[in-house]
Amino acid sequence: MFVSHGSPMLPLEPGTAAPVLRALGNASPRPAGIVAFSPHWMARRLCVGAHPRPATVHDFAGFDPALNTLKYEVPGDPALATRVADLLGQQGLKAELDPARGLDHGIWVPLLFMYPHADIPVVPLAMPWPLLPQQAWELGRALRPLASQGVLLLGTGSATHNLREFHPAARTDDPPEPYVEAFVNWIDDALRAGDLPALFDYRRRAPHAVRAHPTDEHLLPLFFALGAGGGTVRRHRAGVHYGMLSMDAWTFGGEVPDVTLPA
Repeated sequence: MFVSHGSPMLPLEPGTAAPVLRALGNASPRPAGIVAFSPHWMARRLCVGAHPRPATVHDFAGFDPALNTLKYEVPGDPALATRVADLLGQQGLKAELDPARGLDHGIWVPLLFMYPHADIPVVPLAMPWPLLPQQAWELGRALRPLASQGVLLLGTGSATHNLREFHPAARTDDPPEPYVEAFVNWIDDALRAGDLPALFDYRRRAPHAVRAHPTDEHLLPLFFALGAGGGTVRRHRAGVHYGMLSMDAWTFGGEVPDVTLPA
């Protein structure tokens, strides 16, 4: 599954995205654990968080101070972290365990809405940098066996992410910029067609790709989720925040019904 976490302000300004995130959590089979891949933990090497009680990391500045009071006190799962590292190793992807790593806002912000009881173990996976879309897909594919064991493989980023266009007076219900829908529609069409070469080369082929993602770390979790999933591709429309942050999500497989925001 891929979800857009937008900005750290989502808990205070939930806009159109919160109902869709809640519905995704309710509609999905309850996972035995969650492995979360976020652009807010980037590392020079592949690391897996193995803390038994990962801290809520407030890895941002300049936002409402009320965000720093929020906590997502969820259990970790060192045994699952070890399984993740082992599966990656079987594909020649050496990963280290990090026993101190907490959960960045790219993980805990959407999970506040999806699983508010904070009772499902979460294991964070670092984004090794630099990383290409195909390499993110390969990471997800390496972990695909966990999905058959009831583990949710979660990529969390943003369908579009150009914060250069954010301004202080922006609102979650600002009219969306036309390029946002054009870009996200292209991504959805390529996903449904299973056109991996086009997706991996999206920065050259997709309309407005560089404007939608001046840097691509926030879209790379989508490729991770695609590699981890299989079966039906379903887009869940969750609106556009601040005119330029598409909050859409995608699920891969046939078990999650459409929870798209009503028109």
